[in-house]
Amino acid sequence: MIPGGGQPNMQQLLQQAQQMQQDLARAQEELAATEVDGQAGGGLVKATVTGSGELRGLVIDPKAVDPEDTEGLADLVVAAVRAANENAQQLQQQKLGPLAQGLGGMPGLPF
Repeated sequence: MIPGGGQPNMQQLLQQAQQMQQDLARAQEELAATEVDGQAGGGLVKATVTGSGELRGLVIDPKAVDPEDTEGLADLVVAAVRAANENAQQLQQQKLGPLAQGLGGMPGLPF
């Protein structure tokens, strides 16, 4: 409801929803293009993912490679990728959080 008892202007609501949808699409594109890093083992293994969570790169320091302990190396890789994905999720919250809140505040939309 609009203050003063009037009904919301549907045309205006639709325009706001379209603008928010465009903003959301733009933010998602930015996330897909932005890379974030994560590391493990004090930097022995570094993973790079996009803001949307796609693994783009993995750097393993030769010091981390022990043929007798491939399990340890695998653990470092998993930890680095996990750290990078956590950083990507934080980036998603920063980029998409305000947009999702804006969509949730619009009357008549199921968010």
